[in-house]
Amino acid sequence: MLYLKTLIIVVQLLSALGVIGLVLLQHGKGADMGAAFGSGASGSLFGATGSANFLSRTTAVLAALFFATTLALTYLGAYHVKPSAGLLGAAATAPVATSAPVAGSAPAAASPAVPASPASVPATGVPK
Repeated sequence: MLYLKTLIIVVQLLSALGVIGLVLLQHGKGADMGAAFGSGASGSLFGATGSANFLSRTTAVLAALFFATTLALTYLGAYHVKPSAGLLGAAATAPVATSAPVAGSAPAAASPAVPASPASVPATGVPK
């Protein structure tokens, strides 16, 4: 499970960096004026509008990949292993102790007290 989370985090990081880089490479709305004066990319590898389409499609793919990895990490982060039901199919529970006395018994003060262990009894000869 740890390797899967690490792989998803690496893919998410690379897609985030790719989206950042591709958004910075794209031309804004104001770049049309510069292209009107001869600085257009008509002689480029993708043609006049081919680079814009390629960059925008690649950005969309990387953004979708980033979104999918984010959802996958959220799902894996919220996943909790359920405890085993045990051999008999029922979850083991501790027995419940009753604190109310029975109607015919003596009061709780008259019941024999459990002797305290020597570690819990304060020492009398130790100065404070």
